Amino acid sequence: MRLYALCKKTWVMSLLVFALVVSLTPVSQAAASLSVSQALENQNNSVQAVKGYVVGQPTGTSTVITSNYPNDYALALADSSNETNTDKMVYVQIPSNLRSTFGLQSHSELKGEILTVTGTLTPYFSHPGIKSVTSISTETGGTDPTPDPTEPTVPVEDYYRTAAGKTGNTLKTELHNIIDHHTELSYSAVWEALKKTDEDPANANNVILLYTGRSQAKSTNGGGVDDWNREHVWAKSHGDFGTAMGPGTDLHHLRPTDVSVNSTRGNLDFDNGGTEHSEALRNYFDSDSWEPRDEVKGDVARMLFYMAVRYEGDVSDEPDLELNNAVNNGTAPYHGKLSVLLQWNAQDPVDDRERRRNDIIYSDYQHNRNPFIDHPEWVNEIWN
Repeated sequence: MRLYALCKKTWVMSLLVFALVVSLTPVSQAAASLSVSQALENQNNSVQAVKGYVVGQPTGTSTVITSNYPNDYALALADSSNETNTDKMVYVQIPSNLRSTFGLQSHSELKGEILTVTGTLTPYFSHPGIKSVTSISTETGGTDPTPDPTEPTVPVEDYYRTAAGKTGNTLKTELHNIIDHHTELSYSAVWEALKKTDEDPANANNVILLYTGRSQAKSTNGGGVDDWNREHVWAKSHGDFGTAMGPGTDLHHLRPTDVSVNSTRGNLDFDNGGTEHSEALRNYFDSDSWEPRDEVKGDVARMLFYMAVRYEGDVSDEPDLELNNAVNNGTAPYHGKLSVLLQWNAQDPVDDRERRRNDIIYSDYQHNRNPFIDHPEWVNEIWN
């Protein structure tokens, strides 16, 4: 009986010790970290660990930048390293003691890496977020393969989801709402941006000039006769916006061109016919219009379609730009000739270089897209 009692006592004490150990084990150690999608669904002020890919830095409710980070204060996580839809991201407020280690201005190489962030699930930038962060750790060996920079990599299905099934003015309005409020560049910043958006794929030291098609050294930008400069395809006098941030610096219609060719084109509307330009062969002009070479006719048309949708005058300092079927539009906020632009859009379909340019502007600079490069069929839905 003594032996039985002693064994029973020892067994009970073992159970008590086991229960005590279990009760002292932190819940956070026992529970797995949440995915980003789970964190988005549980903005309930609970303290959780969330694991995801670093996809950029949030600067507003629906804006996440992927380069030229302004500070080390925040980062965005997603379940995919290539995610571009901010609705599928969680925004992280980085505490001051972790900014030098995990801030993107200091460590841009963190983009594409997996982090586990522990903090309170609560909105940040009026967006699902993580604040009061207590720890951030890296996940080794788990990043996605680096995408091929020569291929378009930006998924667009979600970007245009609210435009699906719409036509006419309803579609035009919805596309405006999607591409509105882009990140604006200064006019001086356009120089460097064009060196990337219009880089010659066969020579990384050069850009391709829009009207001549000539490959020219990036370093020769300026005002000299044979330099290249910044051409406003939607002539900046058509609406009198000049080089103001917004329409005057919008990369979707700014292209590198030969200085003297740019001067000849001036603020002419677009139409067929005229005299061939002596330097920009296969481009034609007369007193009221300019006809670009065949290889970029569609590019020009789609740039003007973009401008007519992006700028609707709904912001006090932005013009209401519209296409019409006329030339000699002068300083009125109109550009033509619409019937010809529709022909050019069909004649010269979207190519890979145009798609690549659209991707770069979206991912690296303005964070908006030209819908008529992604969906050229929408041109006829709106203007025919």
